[in-house]
Amino acid sequence: MSGTRSIRGVLAADTHLGAGNVIERLLDHGVGRDEPALTFDTRIDSHPAWQTLSLGELDRCVARRAAWLRARGIGRRDVVAVCSAHAPDYVLTFFAANRLGAIPAFVNNRLDEATSVAYLRHLKPTAILADRAHRTVWSQHSLGASPLYAVEDLADEHPETEIPPHRPRADDPVVLTHSSGTTGMPKAVISTHASLFAGLRHWLRRPRAQGSERMLSVLPMHNSMLAAVLSALCNRSRYLQLSSQSGEGALEAIERWRPSGVYGFPGTWVEILALQPSPDQLRSVHAWWNTGDSAHEAHIRRLISFGQHQEATAHGRRTVDGSIFIDGFGSSEMGHSQFSVIHRPGTDHYKRCIGLPHSFADVRVLGADGSPVPDGCVGQLAVRSPTLFAGYWNDSARSYLSRHDGFYLTGDLGYRDGGGYYYHVDRTADAVQAATGTPIYTTLIEEQILAQCPDLLDCTVVASDFEGEPQTEILLTLRPEAQCDPELDYETHILGMLDAAVARTVKTIRIAGRRIPVGATGKVRKFQLRA
Repeated sequence: MSGTRSIRGVLAADTHLGAGNVIERLLDHGVGRDEPALTFDTRIDSHPAWQTLSLGELDRCVARRAAWLRARGIGRRDVVAVCSAHAPDYVLTFFAANRLGAIPAFVNNRLDEATSVAYLRHLKPTAILADRAHRTVWSQHSLGASPLYAVEDLADEHPETEIPPHRPRADDPVVLTHSSGTTGMPKAVISTHASLFAGLRHWLRRPRAQGSERMLSVLPMHNSMLAAVLSALCNRSRYLQLSSQSGEGALEAIERWRPSGVYGFPGTWVEILALQPSPDQLRSVHAWWNTGDSAHEAHIRRLISFGQHQEATAHGRRTVDGSIFIDGFGSSEMGHSQFSVIHRPGTDHYKRCIGLPHSFADVRVLGADGSPVPDGCVGQLAVRSPTLFAGYWNDSARSYLSRHDGFYLTGDLGYRDGGGYYYHVDRTADAVQAATGTPIYTTLIEEQILAQCPDLLDCTVVASDFEGEPQTEILLTLRPEAQCDPELDYETHILGMLDAAVARTVKTIRIAGRRIPVGATGKVRKFQLRA
């Protein structure tokens, strides 16, 4: 099979292809074993860090791990938890477990000790694969009957015979990933063979996206990262996955690897901007792909001032200054972003606009009684889509409560305008109501403050109900290059830009004196700040 366009069409039409068998189907369709596949920033078996694995080498690495797992009795529907500081341990375990019909369960290595132990006890995995640091911690706790193995040992097995790959069905679970834990204990989200691939199949039917030729992923160990890996394999893109989501690591990788596109969560963009990058450092970037929470206008505008992109004109395509930013609002449960809006220099779809729904998504805005609300009215976002998760592992009650009339209740508040565009204003858990009845949407307040205070790098707004009275606290993070002007009264300036009813609820406005608590994926844990 030759040509990226032809293989993408073949894959889009392959009804047997899904998230659980991408490597096998690529080989079946004639993709060469010597073609480049994936690159990682850490060593894999005998392959040095930053050295690209061919498809054949990737297949052999997976085969060794599958043989190791099978030798320990791991088989169909067994849950294999994995936690490591190294990205390839997650990716290779995903492919190896699915080759056996087992279910890999990702445990983010940034979870704190108490949360990770509680999460593992909830999962009740058949086996746990962990790096040395996590084995040291977890060996001191009772984790039930789950044996604890060294994840680095999986490279030691050299099978003499190939293992016939499991043939997954559409509804087979292919991975358990956990939510960010921004509202408390992370939830174990079930993605299936069909659901995790449905969004990618949609994109394989469309022209290849600008900037996808050479991709850098700074995504956390999450189903969004897996979707990016699968997308790169099917699109035949060059792909580098980092093990950390730090802005410093991302900027170093951009300078070294010169990607045309970068995947990440909003927290990474903030950290990159805090480093005051030069235009030359980001010159190679054509496109930024954001997922998870929607990004703030102030951060998007700064990022797209860097790099370059292709623009269609009456005289053909030309390269222009400035990159594009694809904002894909989504969550673990959605499996894939349901909306998309593209920002570029000169466009102005902001004010928390998350764009138009993809063609595969049926989106509604619901009121408290579950009925649709008119355009312009805020309600809870509800989604029906082939990409949705199958439920929460070992939690049928929460799974049922997350659905309404066939729709998934996302836990987000938003509205639709008359043009069909959707806007996100807050999480349901973070919004409160002022005594006057005026709603306080913390994310929307953050957007307003950042847009009107250029000296700020970031802003966190927390609202709570204190003895029947709503209170709002505003934490500001200054840009490193900004000089703190003693004459500038941030409190007066910010209170003056807020709605009067909202301003009356503000208890404090202050420069953040210590690190704001974030979850494993970099999202702010507002429930901790409220406590």
